[in-house]
Amino acid sequence: MYARGVSTRDIQAHLHQLYGLDVSPTLISNITDKLPPMIKEWQSRPLQTVYAVVFLDAIHYKVKQEGQVINKAAYMVVGIDLEGQKDVLGIWIGENESAKFWLNVLNELKSRGVEDILIACVDNLKGFSEAIAACYPKSDIQKCVVHQIRNSLKYVSYKDYKPITAALKPIYKASTEDAALAELDKFEEIWGSKYPLVVRSWRSNWDELATFFRYPMEMRRLIYTTNLIEGYHRQLRKVTKGKSIFPTDDSLTKMLFLATMEVTKRWTMRIQNWGQILSQLTIYFPDRIEQYVR
Repeated sequence: MYARGVSTRDIQAHLHQLYGLDVSPTLISNITDKLPPMIKEWQSRPLQTVYAVVFLDAIHYKVKQEGQVINKAAYMVVGIDLEGQKDVLGIWIGENESAKFWLNVLNELKSRGVEDILIACVDNLKGFSEAIAACYPKSDIQKCVVHQIRNSLKYVSYKDYKPITAALKPIYKASTEDAALAELDKFEEIWGSKYPLVVRSWRSNWDELATFFRYPMEMRRLIYTTNLIEGYHRQLRKVTKGKSIFPTDDSLTKMLFLATMEVTKRWTMRIQNWGQILSQLTIYFPDRIEQYVR
């Protein structure tokens, strides 16, 4: 029940109603305090040597600290291995979201055995790409197109949201990078004078927004957004929505860990069309894959 977001007081009421048991919320909290050794073991477990795709994103919560309520970032990493299986590689709690903290996360992944990441999918956090390059210099970086669209709309009048969104779609739906750049030129001709910051943002981030054009359609659908990890985040929010404020970092970690165990139990299927994706990745990265494929 705790793993599904039920509060300690509600657990107390359920146990009393169903079984006539009288337990205190303190006892329930003490029982969940047995989790930290399990979490530590899970968080330090050895990982795969290489991951085809790794998604990195943070989810934010309010946590009490020294008598104040502050915003904390739960840093999450979801990896897809060469078997096409996805897994949560770790959960880290830190203040705010920063490229410096992400570098610590990446270094920890390396210390746990991750030697190579073929493609890293991220949002548009400043300095994120540099942090990845510092730790995994060979990795292709794909910035999330959906995040880019959201960032673009920050500069747009509300009445232009729909036409701007429609005008951006041919860019990332183009069949090739050259065709996408042609569509970006068209967008600039129509909207550039009114929204120069939108155009500037797309052009300055283009190299890492357009990474997916190098790959076949099956891989493009997988990597051009961070939807995969955001779907995982939605599952976590279902569990944590009843807790507006967490009393400690440990209480947040416990709930995220238990919820993650529940979510990953259902991750039994390989990524769709994985055989075809892997065969093409082997052509793109022969030296970095063949030694690890069984």
